[in-house]
Amino acid sequence: MANYAENLLSENAALVPHLGAEPADWLALLKPRVVSLVVFTGAIGLVIAPGHVNPLIAAIAIFCIALGAGAAGALNMWYDRDIDALMRRTSTRPIPAGKIEPGAALGYGLVLSVISVLLLAMATNLCAAAVLAVSIFYYAVIYTVWLKRHTPQNIVIGGGAGAFPPVIGWAAVTGQIGLLPMLLFLIVFFWTPPHFWSLSLYASTDYEKAGIPMLPVVKGARHTRWNVFGYTLILFALSLLPWMLGLAGRIYGLTALALGVVFIHYAWGVLRDAQDERGVSLSQDKPARAAFKFSILYLFLLFAACAVDRLI
Repeated sequence: MANYAENLLSENAALVPHLGAEPADWLALLKPRVVSLVVFTGAIGLVIAPGHVNPLIAAIAIFCIALGAGAAGALNMWYDRDIDALMRRTSTRPIPAGKIEPGAALGYGLVLSVISVLLLAMATNLCAAAVLAVSIFYYAVIYTVWLKRHTPQNIVIGGGAGAFPPVIGWAAVTGQIGLLPMLLFLIVFFWTPPHFWSLSLYASTDYEKAGIPMLPVVKGARHTRWNVFGYTLILFALSLLPWMLGLAGRIYGLTALALGVVFIHYAWGVLRDAQDERGVSLSQDKPARAAFKFSILYLFLLFAACAVDRLI
């Protein structure tokens, strides 16, 4: 880490694109798979917001959400380039693979961050732009720099980074923040721990090698399994609140109920997965892998149900 700090000035002296990089490498810096989920939840925020927005303005708002999320991803990859090189799952990313220079990646992330916020402010309003700016800062600084390497609660607190898009979408239409988007924020916030801790259960070797204090590394697999199950129960209760408070209708409520029961089933499988005395899963973490995959489908379907419910 000392060498990391000493080399920052020399590495970032030239904040210009690396001419040898392919377009696909610059796209990879934006974490497109993560951005797709962010864009979807942001679009749902736009759809369910009261009022009307010009389709062109809506498209620009969604583009800004995607651009801001991608910019935060690029800044995350710039800062995490040292630990990315140590983990099998991330070693092929553009910076550790030597395809893009760190300084160019930093400049790329900063420029796109500024463009996304300014464009959203001009196209919609200052409230939406301010929330987007906070979300970029939250992911790039609070999560990446402060939390990720220093606490096993990194995913819990850091979950706020990915929970802002529905709030941004809603604010882009209304110019303010309402109760429903804040409930959607909380749903994504409490969805993040069971989602990522399921992943961390079968990727704990990578995290340990990189020195990241992910929960399975610090507290062990059994403790993590209990947390996956516990947070899934909290998520289930939160997901029903929009229906119970009259902010969403029967379509959303029944969908949240059904999806929540299935998610609890997967989380129960994670909890009951047998492990040896070292905490190693005897099933090669098949329940954790299944829970991780379903969690992505869960969020897509839950937010889709919210939009369908509002439109009908």
